[in-house]
Amino acid sequence: MEYVQGYYGYFSDMQTDIMIKIAKENFCTSINEQQDEMSMRKNQMKQMSIWISGALNTACSILIPILISGEIFGENQLINLNLLDNEGSMSLLNGLQMEVEDMACPLLYKVSVHNSLRKPFMDADIIIILDDIAPDENQPIEDSYKSIINLYQNIGVRIDTFAKSGVRVIVAGDHVLNLKIHNLLQGAISIDRNNIIALSTQLEGETKALLARKLKVNTQDVKSVIVWGNIGRTTYIDLHRARVHRYENAVWCPADFSHSVMEVINDSEWIETEFQEAVHSHRTTLQQMAIRPIGLSLANAIYKVLQYWYFDSPPGEILSLGVISKGEFNIPAGLIFSMPVRFCGGKWVIQTDIEISKKTQRKLQYIVQELKMEESIDFSPITEMDMGNSLSSVAEHLPESIGEIVQEEDNAKEE
Repeated sequence: MEYVQGYYGYFSDMQTDIMIKIAKENFCTSINEQQDEMSMRKNQMKQMSIWISGALNTACSILIPILISGEIFGENQLINLNLLDNEGSMSLLNGLQMEVEDMACPLLYKVSVHNSLRKPFMDADIIIILDDIAPDENQPIEDSYKSIINLYQNIGVRIDTFAKSGVRVIVAGDHVLNLKIHNLLQGAISIDRNNIIALSTQLEGETKALLARKLKVNTQDVKSVIVWGNIGRTTYIDLHRARVHRYENAVWCPADFSHSVMEVINDSEWIETEFQEAVHSHRTTLQQMAIRPIGLSLANAIYKVLQYWYFDSPPGEILSLGVISKGEFNIPAGLIFSMPVRFCGGKWVIQTDIEISKKTQRKLQYIVQELKMEESIDFSPITEMDMGNSLSSVAEHLPESIGEIVQEEDNAKEE
């Protein structure tokens, strides 16, 4: 018989092969216990159900690693991820599911994919809508908008039916977001209307980048730009409150000091005309270029909004979002409008302390009329609509752009 010396000078008469077998069994038992403990801990952790509609949008692929990394919701929050692309390719969705699972993220509880609206948004805590449906330029505007209205009312009904009552909904994209949310709310009648927002933060970021290039600073050095209005159609970029940090001039200033963007540029005519046109032409160019589908700025904007929504805005920082008005800035109550907000205690708060000029107020009222015009389309079937009150005829009485308002005011003064 072979004797084996153990630790600390102890001896055993147990055979070597038996001891090796016992050691292997102990090792396997230890591993199993650790796995059981991790599984038990995982089951005890609260799960958050996130739904992304329009999951084949490339911005989704950038957003997923952020959502399941713990960076936004913390390292103890499990994520139940649901990827929906209505009528999308199941082969592409299955491929996306496999890639997400291959990440082996410890906070990912489960990932599922869907390509129909049979039972979407089940138990959703967060819904991110990336379905960016654009009006068809080859159709009459009433017909084109009607298809968008029907889809978003349908989505709203399903959110109302299947999602949790406290669900938070972010609608993103480049086209008529205010109209989409207005009709989504018609279907989601039991959901808190303050929990459904439109993303104008992306346009705000693009605007800051344009200003940063002109002022020769980094984009993050430009603060408090406000995007007012109808996201994806008519917006007004307001720089009256905007500040620029680390701007180099003849006078040395500390790092936390900032200048007024309006005073630095010192060209109000350029700001009200060429700059406004440059912002919108920049967006059109991005939409036409291959770089737009990458979705980097869109994913970053969603990340920023979610982070602020759950953990509050940084001190002094405002951002622009399409939210439901309660009458602020003389914007009719119930209208979806892009306005300056801050997040506090899990809720957005419109920054009513911001003063706006009479000229800005008139521009906002132009956009109000445009939004009312868009909303009027959903009250009766197109075939029976009184064309005297249709979008086309109302549009004839509106200026073609906000810029024409300034010209009309100048002409009135001359008369």
